[in-house]
Amino acid sequence: MRCDGLETVMKREEVSIQTEYIRMDNLLKKYATVETGGQAKLVIQAGQVFLNGAVCTQRGKKLRGGDQVIFENILYEVRRED
Repeated sequence: MRCDGLETVMKREEVSIQTEYIRMDNLLKKYATVETGGQAKLVIQAGQVFLNGAVCTQRGKKLRGGDQVIFENILYEVRRED
């Protein structure tokens, strides 16, 4: 399933990382409304998270600079700081 547009995105947030990557579940716990790893696992497996326009069901997916995650109408843009 693809997310063909950003028309449903209500807010944009920049996620700055200093490491090579951040895992999908950690991004949701740190920046989104998900409080635990268990909750992150459930929303990811339920197909509620989009990565670069496509549904992502991989809890441990490594996100790098330039990746875009959409969850609950918020676009999280991953940026790597050097």
